Amino acid sequence: MRSGATSSLDLNGQTRVAVLLPLPLPGAYDYRAPEGLALAPGDFVSIPLGAREVVGVVWDPALGRSPVAAARLRDVSRLLPAPPLPAVSRRFVDWVAGYTLSPPGAVLRMAMSVPGALVPPRPLAAFRWLAAGTGKSTPARERVRAVLRDGPPRPLSELVLEAGVGPGVIKAMAAAGWLEAARLPPAPAFAAPDLKRKGPTLSPAQGEAARSLSGDIGHGFKTTLLDGVTGAGKTEVYFEAIAAALDSGRQVLVLLPEIALSAEWLERFAARFGVAPAVWHSEISPSERRRAWRAAGDGEARVVVGARSALFLPFPDLGLIVVDEEHDGAYKQEEGVIYQARDMAVVRARLGDIPIVLVSATPSLETVRNVATGRYRAVHLAHRHAGASLPLVAAVDMRRDRPPARSWLSPSLRQALTETLAAGDQAMLFLNRRGYAPLTLCRHCGHRFQCPTCTSWLVEHRFGARLRCHHCGFEMARPDVCPACATAGELAACGPGVERLAEEAAALFPNARIATMTSDTVAGPRAAEALIGRVRAKEIDLLIGTQIIAKGHNFPGLTLVGVVDADLGLIGGDLRAAERTYQLLHQVGGRAGRADRPGRVLLQTYSADHPAMMALVSGDRDRFLEQEAAGRREAGLPPFGRLAALIVSGGDAGALDRFCRVLSRAAPRGEGFTVLGPAPAPLAILRGRHRRRFLLKCRHDVRPQPLVRAWLAGVKVPGALRVQVDIDPYGFL
Repeated sequence: MRSGATSSLDLNGQTRVAVLLPLPLPGAYDYRAPEGLALAPGDFVSIPLGAREVVGVVWDPALGRSPVAAARLRDVSRLLPAPPLPAVSRRFVDWVAGYTLSPPGAVLRMAMSVPGALVPPRPLAAFRWLAAGTGKSTPARERVRAVLRDGPPRPLSELVLEAGVGPGVIKAMAAAGWLEAARLPPAPAFAAPDLKRKGPTLSPAQGEAARSLSGDIGHGFKTTLLDGVTGAGKTEVYFEAIAAALDSGRQVLVLLPEIALSAEWLERFAARFGVAPAVWHSEISPSERRRAWRAAGDGEARVVVGARSALFLPFPDLGLIVVDEEHDGAYKQEEGVIYQARDMAVVRARLGDIPIVLVSATPSLETVRNVATGRYRAVHLAHRHAGASLPLVAAVDMRRDRPPARSWLSPSLRQALTETLAAGDQAMLFLNRRGYAPLTLCRHCGHRFQCPTCTSWLVEHRFGARLRCHHCGFEMARPDVCPACATAGELAACGPGVERLAEEAAALFPNARIATMTSDTVAGPRAAEALIGRVRAKEIDLLIGTQIIAKGHNFPGLTLVGVVDADLGLIGGDLRAAERTYQLLHQVGGRAGRADRPGRVLLQTYSADHPAMMALVSGDRDRFLEQEAAGRREAGLPPFGRLAALIVSGGDAGALDRFCRVLSRAAPRGEGFTVLGPAPAPLAILRGRHRRRFLLKCRHDVRPQPLVRAWLAGVKVPGALRVQVDIDPYGFL
């Protein structure tokens, strides 16, 4: 029975407990613990909900509210054999729910996303020697006896391998009484890192940074920015902090923005610590998820490397958090519970009273601002490791250096590619646009192929002869005839994608070995690892890809990076457009010249005088950030102000607009904040639902959550409509 009161009360030998369920509910439900079933906050329990059994967590008491009558309470069914959800994890769930204005149960669902992990792993089937069987001895049986005699029980698979016999021999010996079945505890899910292994020799600057980070272990909460140029060896530096945390007996969490594509990071970790870490992301198998969740919860997984959702794993003894590429937009969760994992990681560290390290060559303006105000400390690595030099960056002004007709590579970039390939070096072309072309239209009637459920054009993927929507996943075969005017042969692909770029490069350099790297062509971590391995082995001369090629990969033979459309990220009204463009292109350019050969980067742009382009060419990052900060400060935008977005959606545009008018009349009014909207979202229809946006713009000293909470409490949302709240929005589509 639902109750606001969740304090433990004695009820004739029984106890009232609150159970939070992983459902989008506003709070916990009260249940009764039967006599003899001792429960504590954090325990996973099975409870009846209506006619079904569901799993929840015994939650912390909330005192001072009236309990539901004891007679109306239902009994907890059973206690599950799983490590309890730690107190710090429960506080984190409550904090995230309050900050994002999400139901606590929806946040809890992220913390218990693997129900199968609540059941302990099965013991291993094994056999021990009895020496009391019947039947004659054989050479095979003698080998089994030699393995098992005077030794511990062995699992079937191990016994078969060591004795050199088939499973049938083992089973026959057990039936004849020579062997006895036994149960062994399951093997450790993850081997312990070897702390005696020595890492690579650090430079004096790296060594000083490593000592600084390692010295924070065990001394409470502290946020440090590890700020180093691309190729400075930041990973090896924070590996030393990981080693210090492990040496103190604590667990470590490392967040990466694209964990499924970070094969190189995993290789470096294994080289440093002799074992693989526990990995957590959406592409691991269900059995791997069960194993990783359980191992994190019982403390067996000493190091977990994962995507943003790894923050919600039930670590009982977390001692350090590392957020690599802290600036990356992939840390923003845009569906369900909307949160910024970097910021929530800082909260998780504060609640656990442990240090956190934010790592980047291009830190976010929010992080730079926190360093400037003294909230965060900064540790700098100003030079590349082993004496490598930063690449030379130049802008190619496309207003003067025009490509030939139906081509996308300027004469300057073509010449640079020719020279690089002729010298036996590798090159990379970057275009952050998947597919062959972003738009297909009919030259005869002007018809444009648009997604039937979204306000977006269908992207042509010529390799598969398909037209796809990259927002909802709709796709169709590319027709030969225009569906509007029935004219054949008049469909034209407009603009370039990476497939079209690869087609042009193959025509220009027929002898070059060319590969593309996008989320369409790299299906998961194994495919990414294989492709990266081919690049390192110099089996590929020219790599063409989207932003996934910028994610920390080290290609020693790569000396040229060409950015085909450097202006692409500047399009639209995103307040962080210039900052994101600078970060992405700096990271892409940082792939060049990481070994002993100097690198160069060519940026094809129609806006060579844009501050982001000028900063990339000059290398003056700090001046660019100062300019960005000045503009944001004047406009009262983050990090000098606060934003909250309301996204209202529904299938009926008329009903949606009527409700938006109601919502507008109920909007808060007062000093220190402004409500903008409603306005059609730039992506006005998504998956068949019409979308409108409100934006609450607050002074930095005004918290938006109480305003939004009171605003929504004053209206009733029709069942067919949906209101999403995005505190600190990063996307504005």
